[in-house]
Amino acid sequence: MGICISAESSVIHGAPEEARDENVTVFKASNVLSGSEGLCSVYSKQGSKGLNQDAATLCQDYGTEDAAFCGVFDGHGRNGHMVSKIVNTRLSSLILNQKNPNVKVDTVEDDWGSNRNFKEWKEAITCAFGVMDKEVKLQENIDSSCSGTTAVVVIKQGEDLVIANLGDSRAVLGTVSDGEIIPIQLTTDMKPGLPREADRIRSCNGRVFALREEPHIQRVWLPNENSPGLAMSRAFGDFMLKEHGIIATPDISHHALTSSDQFVVLASDGVWDVLSNGEVSSIVWKADTEKDAARAVVDAATATWKRKYPSSKADDCTVICLFLKKKPLHVVGLTG
Repeated sequence: MGICISAESSVIHGAPEEARDENVTVFKASNVLSGSEGLCSVYSKQGSKGLNQDAATLCQDYGTEDAAFCGVFDGHGRNGHMVSKIVNTRLSSLILNQKNPNVKVDTVEDDWGSNRNFKEWKEAITCAFGVMDKEVKLQENIDSSCSGTTAVVVIKQGEDLVIANLGDSRAVLGTVSDGEIIPIQLTTDMKPGLPREADRIRSCNGRVFALREEPHIQRVWLPNENSPGLAMSRAFGDFMLKEHGIIATPDISHHALTSSDQFVVLASDGVWDVLSNGEVSSIVWKADTEKDAARAVVDAATATWKRKYPSSKADDCTVICLFLKKKPLHVVGLTG
């Protein structure tokens, strides 16, 4: 599968001393894209809620020399850090194992177009997510009835991106238009407030409503009990709600890259809760170097948490920045 840079929040891999003091995990990598050097960065910082439940993976030569794999996983619940660790360790291999180049694909054009390679990735990802969820359930040492993890995955192969999303982590593409960096959201936040998600949950006798003290957050509840109150509609784990509309089937899409596309950012919701797509894209674009970009986003999110919500506990923040080409030496026309 090539070189895989992967780390869980409970372990520090080669982090500098100042990072150890902050209780963060630092991921560094080079040559993630074939023939490229230093075109990526990954950074994770623990919030103030307890254990860092985030995890991330970045792989080069993913199956072929022109492919790369990025994944961010945000655990939740008492054992969320263990669920995200398992998924972080296994999912990239499971997807690759499921991708069979000999699979016959219907050539009739559908909503995804007639891209045979994308259809193969889509089938492989869907199967792998199902297998991954079963593996989580079979872990005898982990109670995942009310614990789970999100997953946002981007696979770059040549000039194509395949995006898979489960939960409310997010992937955003930064592209240049008229001299400005413009964000394109590649994923939809899978939350219970989305009509199609709420309809599925209610059709399975799950309930969707927000608590009086947090009317802006829709949650999923058991049919006859005000628990567990899950704030997302899709996830690995959370088996108490799997018969009531919570699924581990990812939302999968394809993006054909153009010469204007500059980078992809994947991040846990601790970032997106306080920074907009435009703000994150601007921070990445303004970073001194590619390797500094992820930390710059996390630092900005952490500072914004303190400013916007001084009495709230900040969430964990994890970011992967995958640059599609070297940044120009002089960047002009930045958006704010």
